Amino acid sequence: MQNGVTRRTVIQSAAVVGLAAAVGSLTPATALAAPAKQAKKAPASANGWSLEKEANHVSTVWTRPVAGPGLNVDVRIGDVEAILVHVIRRFHYEIEQLDAVDLAGWQQIGALDKNRPESNLASGTAVRIRPGASAKGGLFPLQEMTLRDVLADCEGVVRWGGDDSPVDESLFYIDAGPDDERVSAVAQKLRDWNGTPGAGAGVIMDPKSAKRSAAAEKLAQRQAR
Repeated sequence: MQNGVTRRTVIQSAAVVGLAAAVGSLTPATALAAPAKQAKKAPASANGWSLEKEANHVSTVWTRPVAGPGLNVDVRIGDVEAILVHVIRRFHYEIEQLDAVDLAGWQQIGALDKNRPESNLASGTAVRIRPGASAKGGLFPLQEMTLRDVLADCEGVVRWGGDDSPVDESLFYIDAGPDDERVSAVAQKLRDWNGTPGAGAGVIMDPKSAKRSAAAEKLAQRQAR
């Protein structure tokens, strides 16, 4: 062949070009097949709800009123608020009247043990009622019976720190994750009660009635650790 180009050179060049084209056509497919990088999981409290760095600003935690007692509490708005406010109100009406110093909500995680239930305060899914009364034995028997009745209202969605080890009788927290359907179901039930005469917080219940005491005892056994 002319210009020193042999038949063998032409064949080799064509083979190289063909191989390069084949590799180029495979590269996009290979890239598409690569697994996507997973997003970093947001920090969460012990019950699985995302932590909040502050309240009342770019947050799911806001200062909310507690109707009846005239108190306010920093709590996660929505279903969590409906449930925990119900607990606070029944405690105030049926166990012991509360003042502003007797109620605390959201706290920054830096002041808490992130591996313990108290970390739920940092996600707005817990409250402290009588923060200074965390030790075991802070309630009289009838008060504890009433408290068990309040917990039964919440169908296991709320846990009392008095059942934890170590004990913290001041702590009440959501004991279900953010995707647990029981949270929205219980919250809606409590909202319905609030709109029904003769139902909801503020209506004095009899925790010693057979039906209510049986429900409370059953839940206490289920939540025992």
